[in-house]
Amino acid sequence: ISHTWFWSLIQNDFKTGNVDLEGCMRLLEKMQIPFDEAHVTHIFKKTIDKHSRQIISMEDFRSIYQTIMHRSEYQELFRAYSPDGRILPDSQLIKFLIKEQFETEASETTAFEIISKYEPIDEVRKKKQLSFEGFVRYMSSEECSIFKIQHKTIYQDMNQPLCDYFISSSHNTYLIADQLMGPSHLWGYTSALLKGCRCLEIDCWDGSNNEPIVYHGHTLTSKIPFRSVIHVIDKYAFMSSAYPLVLSLENHCSPKQQEVMASHLKSILGDKLLFAPIDGETEMTRLPSPEALKFKVLIKNKKVGTIEESMLRTDDEKSGETEDVSDSDTPSDEEEADSDETIPLQQSRKSPVKRRGEHRDSVLPPQKKPKSKVTKIAIALSDLVIYTKSSKFVSFEHSLGNQKCYENNSIGESLARKLVKQSAKEFISHTTRFITRIYPKGTRMRSSNYNPQEFWNVGCQMVALNFQTPGPQMELQDGKFLDNGGCGYVLKPEFLRDHNTTFTPQNVGGHSKPMSLSIRLISGHQLPPSTLSKTNKADPLVQIEIYGVPEDQAKKKSSVVKSNALSPKWNETFSFNIQVPELAMIRFCVEDEVSVVNNEFLGQYTLPVLSLNTGYRNIPLLSKEGIKLESASLFAHIWYY
Repeated sequence: ISHTWFWSLIQNDFKTGNVDLEGCMRLLEKMQIPFDEAHVTHIFKKTIDKHSRQIISMEDFRSIYQTIMHRSEYQELFRAYSPDGRILPDSQLIKFLIKEQFETEASETTAFEIISKYEPIDEVRKKKQLSFEGFVRYMSSEECSIFKIQHKTIYQDMNQPLCDYFISSSHNTYLIADQLMGPSHLWGYTSALLKGCRCLEIDCWDGSNNEPIVYHGHTLTSKIPFRSVIHVIDKYAFMSSAYPLVLSLENHCSPKQQEVMASHLKSILGDKLLFAPIDGETEMTRLPSPEALKFKVLIKNKKVGTIEESMLRTDDEKSGETEDVSDSDTPSDEEEADSDETIPLQQSRKSPVKRRGEHRDSVLPPQKKPKSKVTKIAIALSDLVIYTKSSKFVSFEHSLGNQKCYENNSIGESLARKLVKQSAKEFISHTTRFITRIYPKGTRMRSSNYNPQEFWNVGCQMVALNFQTPGPQMELQDGKFLDNGGCGYVLKPEFLRDHNTTFTPQNVGGHSKPMSLSIRLISGHQLPPSTLSKTNKADPLVQIEIYGVPEDQAKKKSSVVKSNALSPKWNETFSFNIQVPELAMIRFCVEDEVSVVNNEFLGQYTLPVLSLNTGYRNIPLLSKEGIKLESASLFAHIWYY
């Protein structure tokens, strides 16, 4: 049957004679077969070498198709369940789903859905059966991906207070390269929003013609108008997620231009802008939920006075009004121990280089009290701040006694790291109550990133990374926020939400729910060839890493398969014991062994451990820039209890 089906599919393309390489690729595209050009070119050349012509016959094309599609590891599975090696009746498909894929709920309905979706041969489909062609299509589909299909939609409770979620957050969103010379670009905002990012940073400075500008102050990064940034945000804010978007303003503008900012925010964002409490409540004891704030843009900035006072002021009363905020109460978002200014404001006149020892990085408060800097803030902008008021972090004790639920702290990574080491218990108690944003230290001139995991481990909601800088840190960020439908909000585990929690990453105690995870790495398919290969070769190996609480961190490495990127086979099993699966991430990284000391990155995939599917699963691969490599994947068997 499959012969007849295949010939009827391709014969038209061979009517005018045989087919060349381009025709062969066109035909594979028409059949919706994902392929890598380097691999198809290599298989094509091997085929024509037999008869030294530049074209292939229908028979040749069939063998090329089978080399790509009919993988031996799929054939073994199919034969184990097919009575005759050609057809899989629905009853056997159900058996396969229950026994191999651990889909205990599988029924006739499940089997019928799979058959009608993936079986390409009409007469087989009508008999409620699956041919090997259908089986291959099912096994390579999204449904057999390692990422749980249920987690691709919003499945978590979205009615908890905002501080109960990890929130996808970006740092220096306007940069698309490094923070010394790099271009500032609107694409920084567009791409972050399309990735589901829910907290953007806007660095605002006075511009000419009374128009505020966005750039990295005191550096050579290019400048973009604040107005244009807000237009882009207006357009893309809710394209990838309906949940609230926070604009974290790092505000260096004069009161006059702050008024212009407020006016742009109101006129461009319109109804999307949140400028009053949603329920009219001014006495707040807990933050509203993401659900309650759907399709709203929140402004994170300093604020003068109370929400009640803001509500009582009329527009006329706001106009032209300013008030002093001493930075001992509320600094600009990032002027603390880890100044985010690449070159600090107060030193910019003296020398463009930061002198050693001037980096105040001790646990606050420092020995000598620094002079308070008085900042003027325009009432019109201040009044737009409702649930996200920037508030200076003094100490955990101070916050516990004085901080309101709508006040948030920004803590630089070095101080935050010190606090994780010295007072993890107090840190977690703090993040159960208040939104805490972590940002990279100012000395990261090349916009490198820190490992976000250590701050997720203590419940920090906004762990801000440079989205423009690829690498394992951004891969962890992207992987974590694949969860919950990619909406940019992931509910924290119960032990990071409970005000009286005893959990700490170093001492998980009774919060441990040990998981025994076993991964049999079977094979790879159409992996990207090595950049050193003139054809389609690589010497691939796979690293499997667990990120999580310190005792869960682990890294295992497969053997190297020599000279095969098309269909390397490993058949190796790796076991992991994970104490806190709720916080654990797993990363599969494929590398080409260039030499004993040097490997070249080929592709990777990172996801939360609790989003792992069990059974035989394909693992999609992403490029260094996080783009899906359409035809490349790994194949593995996943099992845990």
